[in-house]
Amino acid sequence: MSRLSSIGKPGGTDERDTNFFVDPARTSVNLTGVVARRSPHPTNHTMTLWLLGNQLSIDAAPLANTDEVLLIESYEFAERLPYHPYKLTLVFSAMRHFRDRLRADGYDVTYIRAESFAEGLAEYAAAAPGDDLVLQRPTGHRAGERLDELAADAGLTLTVVDNDLFVTSRDEWDEWADGRGDSYRQEHWYRHVRRETGVLMDDGDPVGGEWNYDDENQETPPDDWSPPETAGFQPDELTREVHAFVTDRYDHLWGNHDLDEFCWPVTREEALQALERFVEVRLPAFGPYQDAMVGGEWAMDHSLLSPAINLGLLDPLAVVEAVEDAYEERGVASGAPAEAVTREGTIPLNSAEGFVRQILGWREFMRHVYRESMPELSEANQLDATRDLPELYYSGETEMECMSEAVGHVWDRGYAHHIERLMLLANFSTLYGADPHELDEWFRFAFVDAYDWVTTPNTVGMGSFATDVLSSKPYTSSANYVNRMSDHCSSCKYYHTKTTGDGACPFNALYWDFLKENEETLRGTGRMGLMYNHVDNKSDEEWTEIRERADDVRAMARAEEL
Repeated sequence: MSRLSSIGKPGGTDERDTNFFVDPARTSVNLTGVVARRSPHPTNHTMTLWLLGNQLSIDAAPLANTDEVLLIESYEFAERLPYHPYKLTLVFSAMRHFRDRLRADGYDVTYIRAESFAEGLAEYAAAAPGDDLVLQRPTGHRAGERLDELAADAGLTLTVVDNDLFVTSRDEWDEWADGRGDSYRQEHWYRHVRRETGVLMDDGDPVGGEWNYDDENQETPPDDWSPPETAGFQPDELTREVHAFVTDRYDHLWGNHDLDEFCWPVTREEALQALERFVEVRLPAFGPYQDAMVGGEWAMDHSLLSPAINLGLLDPLAVVEAVEDAYEERGVASGAPAEAVTREGTIPLNSAEGFVRQILGWREFMRHVYRESMPELSEANQLDATRDLPELYYSGETEMECMSEAVGHVWDRGYAHHIERLMLLANFSTLYGADPHELDEWFRFAFVDAYDWVTTPNTVGMGSFATDVLSSKPYTSSANYVNRMSDHCSSCKYYHTKTTGDGACPFNALYWDFLKENEETLRGTGRMGLMYNHVDNKSDEEWTEIRERADDVRAMARAEEL
């Protein structure tokens, strides 16, 4: 199976760049945690690889060309936002564990704890004057340029090379996107990447004859269903030490300050165990129930691998190939009942394809859209939404059962699955008319797997429809969707069948008010014709009641009485 090139020549940047440090060969990794690593190759000059906290890959190509590594644990950034304690604990613990792993593998690792990258680089320069630093391109907009400037201020030379922690290269995207204008569609990109990688392909055609089995992945589990246990990891002494430091160092953090729910892998070995657990136990029913929400179940059958992948502890293509290999061994046709699949230990195609689409489709897509659309994406607000994000996102206090569950999941563990993110947290914010950039900021500090490159296109673009770069219609819905895909409505004080009056679900009035408030922008937008037929069929009296109820809902939210 071929991999897309990870050595593409970047365009549209002032960063110094070179490819000659990059070895395209990859290390071999199996699910048991055994890693076969190349021995470092000698170079003609002193080169130190500077690894950031989300570049913790033992397979990073530049590691093959140096045994000198720099890691800087910087604290200044965490002052800017009230990050979830688990997010900071995860990053710093993973960095320190990675430091120890590299040293055990024979690398000479300089590990600096500093208030800022500027201070850390100055400390390093004092100890190693004239050293040349190599950095894999950061994912944040213009981050490479900013770090280049900091290195220069410290008297260091910084060379930026390609980041090989994604499946596709900048060149690959640029070639694909050429001539498509400023709007991109994930499905087209996804099919392209499938063809190029050969994942779930059969002689040029998709396995099973279809590219996308999303229609079969919208089931809700039976009443007696319960998900398999997660591959939770008990914090070791180093993680506990980091967590104590984090909670003592920062007094403004949002989220669970106790370590009782921390379950995230902090090492490559733990991440591989989590991958194996998902493939063996959780993948079979992942597809049918991936959009479902069940009270008291925070993980469902989701992989929970995104934090490890986004840190570099897992290679995204290796994860996809593990799923593909499992399907080849235990696969059955799509549409098999989830209960039967779980019992028999087989994997339906819709489960395998649904997961592959999350990685090769959405993850790769969002990374490139972010790169292409910044900085405009960070400022987009085509619906002119300027209201403050409701206080319930910060307090978690609401009698809306679905929102209480979703915010509670994030508070407890720094995580909620993708439908809770899109169709509850982002949907409610959008219908409410909240500023998409405040929502984006909330996602960035609240989620353990959040980074600018993934949150901004997801929340500003897809979730808030602040731009049409990503989609032709807003991802919004009334309570009908929540009721169809969850059991939340049955235990909620609000009635999902009511739009107006006391006890009416807030989603309903807000939904219709949203369509009315943004009619000039949305009417005529792709796939919105049916909804505006419903808009046109409502009487003036109905609209008066709807808009009054929407105003009441917003007032209740502001008063923290929703």
